[in-house]
Amino acid sequence: MSHSFTAKPDIKIVGISVRTRNGDEMKGSGRIGSQWQRFFSEGVMQRIPNQIAGGPIYAIYTDYESDVNGEYSFILGKEVSSFDNLPNDLIAKVLPASRYAAFTSQQGPMPNVVIDLWQHIWGLTPSDLGAERAYKADFEVYDQRSADPQNCQVDVFLSVR
Repeated sequence: MSHSFTAKPDIKIVGISVRTRNGDEMKGSGRIGSQWQRFFSEGVMQRIPNQIAGGPIYAIYTDYESDVNGEYSFILGKEVSSFDNLPNDLIAKVLPASRYAAFTSQQGPMPNVVIDLWQHIWGLTPSDLGAERAYKADFEVYDQRSADPQNCQVDVFLSVR
């Protein structure tokens, strides 16, 4: 899987957050799956004020304790124009302007395409990547290409130095 580099400006996100670590996620004791379930079952998306119309869902990995092995915050949310009038149970986060390595998954069933892409990413050396990971904020973009869970495609952006 190839990748390219891109620069992104600050992006304001509102959503829900939980702390987890990759080791727990891989053992089946993680919290990401339940966050997705909560996001949809509690109608979180519909309660986010000031959404950018037609914008994708963002799945963000941020506030890293260290690196791929440490704890991080996982945020599910939508891009907003402002943080005004936030419900108390939602969080606001700014994805910082940064340089990113951009990847696109294969097409296929969810969550397999995302897991396969992350396993590919974790196997890359800094030389393979062409940069060092910054561990500021990494994120997945779920747009119209991911509407069909049996045949979806997502983009992953890694913050790099």
